[in-house]
Amino acid sequence: MSILIDRTSRVVVQGISGRMAQFHTKEMIDYGTNVVAGVVPGKKGEKVHGVPVFDTVKQAHEATGCDTSLAFVPPPFAADSIMEAADGGIRYCVSITDGIPAQDMIRVKRYMMRYPRERRMLLTGPNCAGTISPGKAMLGIMPGHIYLQGPVGIVGRSGTLGYETAQQLKDRGIGISTSVGIGGDPINGSSFRDILEHFEADPDTHVIALIGEIGGPQEAEAAAYIQEHMTKPVVAYIAGLTAPKGRTMGHAGAIISAFGESASEKVEILTAAGVTVAENPSVIGATIARVLKRA
Repeated sequence: MSILIDRTSRVVVQGISGRMAQFHTKEMIDYGTNVVAGVVPGKKGEKVHGVPVFDTVKQAHEATGCDTSLAFVPPPFAADSIMEAADGGIRYCVSITDGIPAQDMIRVKRYMMRYPRERRMLLTGPNCAGTISPGKAMLGIMPGHIYLQGPVGIVGRSGTLGYETAQQLKDRGIGISTSVGIGGDPINGSSFRDILEHFEADPDTHVIALIGEIGGPQEAEAAAYIQEHMTKPVVAYIAGLTAPKGRTMGHAGAIISAFGESASEKVEILTAAGVTVAENPSVIGATIARVLKRA
C-alpha cells in the first residue's frame, strides 16, 4: 500500500502550460502517473503532452473525474489556485510554489476550514518537492529513479534531504512506501503530525523517517504525537545544528525564534520521545536500516 497517492489517483496539473510545469508533467507521465487534465485560465481546449487543458478545476473535475492536484502556479496567484482546488472536487493537493506570502497562506488555511473534516482537501506544501509512491505515482519534481518500493515512509521539510534519504536507502536495497514533502515555509498545509497519522495507519509502512530542520514547533509536536500514539519506530534527522539564532537558513521557516526551535533542542525532544536520531546526513540510511532490522 501507500498513502495519499497511488495508481488510481487522477491528477490535474494547475498551471500546466508553464515551462517548468510542462517539463515535470512529462516526467510524471513517463513515470506512469495518471495525469488526466491541466488547468490554465483562458486556454481551454488546448493540450499539453496530450493532456487536455481546462479553464477551471471544476471544469476539469466534471470532465475527467480528477481528484488530485499538482499546483504549479506563480506566487501571486498560488493561494487562489489552492482555494480553487479545494472548491473543485480535489481531495489531495500538492503546492510546489516557493515564495507564497505568509498572509496568503493564512487565508488559504482559513478558507479550507469552511469544509467539514471529511470533505476538507488535504494540502501539502507550499515550497515542497511533492509526494511519490514508488512504482505507483509521482506528484512533484523529485527524481523518480532514486526511489525503490518498500516499507519505509519518509516525511520531510527539505526536498533535497528527502532525495538523499531515498538514495541512501536504495544503495542498501531498501525501498519506500511513500515519500511526502511538507515544505519549508512557516505556514504549510500539513504538519509532520498529520502525515505521521497516515503512515501509522498504513500496514505496509514499517518504519518512518522524519527529516526536520530548525525553526517552528512542528518537530516538537511530532514528538508528542509519536510518544502518545505511534506504534511504529521513527528515525529522525534534524538539519541546522550550527545555525545561529535569529538568522533564516535556506527555507523561510528555518529560523530559530523560540525555545525548542534549535536543532539541538529538537534532537533532545525527539530522543526523549523514543525517536532514533541520526547524527549527520551521511548516516541516515544506515540508521534506518538498523532500526528496520529490529522492526
